[in-house]
Amino acid sequence: MTSKRSFALHVDADMQRKRENLYTLAELRMQQLGPDNAIWDDGEWISWDEINEQIQYKEWRAKYPNADLSLVSIFENLIATAEDYHLHTGKHLQVYGDIGELYGAITHGIKLHRNYAQGSDGRLGNDLVEVKTITPFKSNDRVTLNLRRNFSMVFLVKITSDFEVRGKLIPRKALPRVKGDKLVLEWADIGAERGEP
Repeated sequence: MTSKRSFALHVDADMQRKRENLYTLAELRMQQLGPDNAIWDDGEWISWDEINEQIQYKEWRAKYPNADLSLVSIFENLIATAEDYHLHTGKHLQVYGDIGELYGAITHGIKLHRNYAQGSDGRLGNDLVEVKTITPFKSNDRVTLNLRRNFSMVFLVKITSDFEVRGKLIPRKALPRVKGDKLVLEWADIGAERGEP
């Protein structure tokens, strides 16, 4: 074994030991609850993190009554990441379609299909739902809907330039009649927002 390789293996092993020790120390600190990081209640210490998490979940439940709460933090982190990225670079991440679908899942309880499923994006009860998202960088508030896809509802999502998210759920039978396979939907032309907090 060469001395360079031996040295590299020694450094790797040493770094691994240090990482394990740091993890162990951090883990011990988290396990040691006391007056600095917890409150005594009913015979046990409850961490402030747990209390804050419960408060956050109650706020989310009030704001998103139909939500799978595990998706709310993902949605909020994703929209915050998209906004931060835009503020720092002036560019946009390619996540707005996912944000629109997550918004439908947490505001209306849409059960999303697997990625790239043909026909629709999710299901709401017996209805197949197509999710269309108006992105914050779009010069207009329009989307094009492919009428050949298999859906009975459209969830139109608008993400503003301030990264506020709104949605409108529209039954397919309420859509304007057009000749051909494409329908251009304008945000302002669609009825009031439903199910908004």
